[in-house]
Amino acid sequence: MFTGLVEKVGLWNGAQRKAGMLRALVKHDAWNEPLAVGESIAVQGVCLTVVSATDGSFECDLLEETAGKTTLGRLRKGALVNLERALRAGDRIGGHIVLGHVDGMARLRRIRRRGADRVLEIECGRDIMVDIAPKGSVALDGISLTVVEPGQDGFAVHIIPHTWENTSLRDRVEGDLMNIEVDIMAKAARAAVERMFGGRQGITPETLRRAGFAV
Repeated sequence: MFTGLVEKVGLWNGAQRKAGMLRALVKHDAWNEPLAVGESIAVQGVCLTVVSATDGSFECDLLEETAGKTTLGRLRKGALVNLERALRAGDRIGGHIVLGHVDGMARLRRIRRRGADRVLEIECGRDIMVDIAPKGSVALDGISLTVVEPGQDGFAVHIIPHTWENTSLRDRVEGDLMNIEVDIMAKAARAAVERMFGGRQGITPETLRRAGFAV
């Protein structure tokens, strides 16, 4: 479990096949507490397991599913990647609950400025948008962000200068794909409503009002 608050930005050193598996190497500055073999770490928002580690790098294995359905299978060597270690009991939760189970890939449609901030316009499918709510939480490349301007096929997020400069976002350009994980609370609420009303087709504004999910 993670919070979407990036701790370090590392360098993706590529993935190679070893004994039929894809093994990726990530380089980084040393942690205060060294990484341990077997621990979970979020790389660009994807929960992976450390299989070997040194002071300045670690390796992790990629499932074919992970490589195909996240941006990790498409990253160029030397790309910046967001890193966050798993939560421990008693840690502060400054962002929102992020599992590292990516729901899919979204496209960065446009980057525009608003004062000192940047606004990222994100394009994604309706299977993702069904769980996107105004002012709700979303994780993009493992970064906890707040949804604004939701539409039929996408939404926007505002990025303060600190986040832009201290995450892999500074490496992004328009057209790039990004890993997206919607808020687990939104998914749980939708699943409960679907069970109650027999699937998505049975959900209408009226049924939501009767169930107490809307006014």
